[in-house]
Amino acid sequence: MPDYAIEPARADDAAALLSLYRAVAAIEGGLARGVDEITPDYVGGFLSEALAHGYSLVARLADGSLAGEIHTYPMGPKKFAHVLGELTIAVHPAHQGAGVGRALFRRLMDIVEHERPDILRVELGAQESNARAIAFYESLGFVVEGRMTGRVASVGGGYEADIPMAWLRPAR
Repeated sequence: MPDYAIEPARADDAAALLSLYRAVAAIEGGLARGVDEITPDYVGGFLSEALAHGYSLVARLADGSLAGEIHTYPMGPKKFAHVLGELTIAVHPAHQGAGVGRALFRRLMDIVEHERPDILRVELGAQESNARAIAFYESLGFVVEGRMTGRVASVGGGYEADIPMAWLRPAR
């Protein structure tokens, strides 16, 4: 049995999310943003948007600290109201490989599938060099929808493709 609970994030989780995201960004390939880009404004921005219009779920440990977080929300224009995008998941390095990310995704997708029939797509992107993440997303039902050549600046220099992926609600 996991030592964490998957639950909705709260506005007062901002400081814990800042710490979590900085820890994950410190790992090469951990997040698209570098540690210096993980600021209180960045965290406050995605948290307020997710709480107001989308979802932010956390894996909360018994001591109240966070093992992981996932968030997503609609892009804005009404014509995209059936799409959840801007999806980001962060799992603390000490808890990676223990099923936290899968548990966060499963809860999010359970909400979408059973409580949000208006959502037809959930979108995310992965760097082409992150084959592990792409395989993980595919195992959750996401499909590769293309390849955006040269979109992402690589850590070691040069550029690589961003791989757009989506989960599509099955036709009824």
